[in-house]
Amino acid sequence: MLTIFSEKHTLRDAKTELYGGELVSPFECPVRAEYILEQLKSEKLGEIIAPDEFGLDPITRIHDSDFLMFLENCWSAWQAEGFKGEAIPTVWPARGMQQQRIPNHIEGKMGYYALAGETSISDGTWQAARASANVALTAQAAIKNGANEAFALCRPPGHHAAGDMYGGYCFINNAAIAAQAFIDQGASRVAILDVDFHHGNGTQSIFYNRADVMFCSLHGDPKDAFPHFLGYADETGNGEGEGFNYNYPLGPGANFQAWGTALDDACKKIKAYGPDALLISLGVDTFERDPISFFKLISDDFTRYGATIGALKLPTLFIMEGGYAVEEIGINAVNVLQGYEDL
Repeated sequence: MLTIFSEKHTLRDAKTELYGGELVSPFECPVRAEYILEQLKSEKLGEIIAPDEFGLDPITRIHDSDFLMFLENCWSAWQAEGFKGEAIPTVWPARGMQQQRIPNHIEGKMGYYALAGETSISDGTWQAARASANVALTAQAAIKNGANEAFALCRPPGHHAAGDMYGGYCFINNAAIAAQAFIDQGASRVAILDVDFHHGNGTQSIFYNRADVMFCSLHGDPKDAFPHFLGYADETGNGEGEGFNYNYPLGPGANFQAWGTALDDACKKIKAYGPDALLISLGVDTFERDPISFFKLISDDFTRYGATIGALKLPTLFIMEGGYAVEEIGINAVNVLQGYEDL
């Protein structure tokens, strides 16, 4: 399996995350990608190459241009105000407040564009997010050019990023821009299967009104898990998108039996949909020892569900999302890829 990886991911090296009322070292950290890279090399899974540069055009097919300008300039604007720490939002356009006017001050802009407050922005964040998007687009191009599968080792992740919102460690929605690239290049239908513990709220919101991209997500019940305000089972799409969005919220302690049953149903829907390509938002934070999740999958389960995905016999693009048990992240991510290949 071809892997795309950029050394520029290290430019995203924030030192603070708001968690449990404290500023802590971020769970989403550079070593995550390094552990996966080491495991890929150890298992000799295939060639590892650097991404090509695609510019902003494919990103603006998904994201608002003013939002992208905000991401690019946020850190310098924050510094210009004389703030000493990393950029963290402190105010939001809450219910009942005017939400359509974008403030001039960076504090207000951050609240306008942020969906959550845990994710700080620091020097290098924009550059790393751009590189992560290029990783996804390079892997997409490989499949478009004839490869049956590819792994985009993206960091930072992307599935929480909406068209004009960041948060949940995500800035640019890598899966969404890759799916849109397939459509723009002639695909009639694309499916996205999100197996990250957390609901892919950004991906859902981007394609919620569309029938040409099906979205299926297995995740912690939003009553109990981030992002809390999206990901319920009755969210099935809107307008032309009605019937093309499927959520499988699962409660605390869900093991592979429950999770795998949901996966089987999602795969049946994907097979019936008949997409030209399948994208997997590959989060391995469903692991039993993940520090910010509550599912109970073990390492062998990742191999098992990789085979389930492989059985669909579709051109498949794996895009790395979450997973915060860093010592096992490489094993679990590569297990999925090996299970897919060994079918």
